[in-house]
Amino acid sequence: MANVKYLFQRVMNMNYKAMWEKISSIHKKTGRSRLAIFRDMKDCAVKYGAGYMDYDLFEMYNLTPEQRDTYLTRGRNNALVVKYNDKAYTGQFDDKVQFNTLFGKYLHRDWVPVTGDNRDQVMAFLAAHEVFMAKPSQGSCGWGIEKIRRTEYPSLDALYDYLVQRAPKLELEEVLEQHPQVSAIYPGSINTVRMVTIRGKHGKVYLVTAMFRIGNGKFVDNFNSGGMVAPMDPERGVVIDRALDKAKNLYENHPATGTPIKGFQFPDWDKAVAMVSEAAQVIPQVGYVGWDVCFTPNGPCLVEGNPFPGHDIYQLPVHTPDKIGIMPRFREIEAEEKMMNE
Repeated sequence: MANVKYLFQRVMNMNYKAMWEKISSIHKKTGRSRLAIFRDMKDCAVKYGAGYMDYDLFEMYNLTPEQRDTYLTRGRNNALVVKYNDKAYTGQFDDKVQFNTLFGKYLHRDWVPVTGDNRDQVMAFLAAHEVFMAKPSQGSCGWGIEKIRRTEYPSLDALYDYLVQRAPKLELEEVLEQHPQVSAIYPGSINTVRMVTIRGKHGKVYLVTAMFRIGNGKFVDNFNSGGMVAPMDPERGVVIDRALDKAKNLYENHPATGTPIKGFQFPDWDKAVAMVSEAAQVIPQVGYVGWDVCFTPNGPCLVEGNPFPGHDIYQLPVHTPDKIGIMPRFREIEAEEKMMNE
């Protein structure tokens, strides 16, 4: 019933112009008729919960039914969120002030909310940090984040006046110092690892996958904001393939520094796995989370947690030459959980 409801909502809200553009693009690539592509898209939506964006992104037109069934589609991802995450608690992840308060143990940095009535607290933060990050308390994909230098303002009062205009939907954070080995790849942004966990009904935490997110020309590493992604072996903390940007350029070495990306071994990987496994127990009602982890000289720390982890970057065609998606890993977890229930 939940899947039928989801499909109905998608049909009602679909951008049919964009869908037709995707169909035409696939028609040019493959030579298949537009009608045949549309029918195949419809079948993939019903069978696998794949919208036209998934169909195009994962190149499902080149996959067998068995291969298609291994992909985590938008519909399937939505079902996992519904299964593991209680909506009554996800807001504590979405609001950075609440998140920082609850997960303060794992932040390893100074921060302060800008509420409009805590001037002394904010001024003390500004006096202590010459450079800092100003982030919307709610938002994603790196949008609205500013890297601010105190010296660019005539006074602390002027800087406070600028910041308080965004109160109470703003928080300030100390700039993290990333591990020199990670910084050597690209020093212009904090390059994080997206670590996805599932907390089962009996409290066991599973590390589903890990993805290295790398900046490229901007101070954020988000894939949708100009960054790149490279897949990792979550068991060893090693980057196992080249980095890809949204324009589909591939990089074995970072274009700005020349530093190798593929084969990079993250320092303190075991500590990072232990940290997200512990953090996953803080709000047990939210069991499916994508954690953004920064690696510092003093060990890993949390940047944020996402209660609606994206599904696309983990199984891009260039990173799945065997044409097998990430769904088998979720099925392994569900099978183990089922055995624990018996």
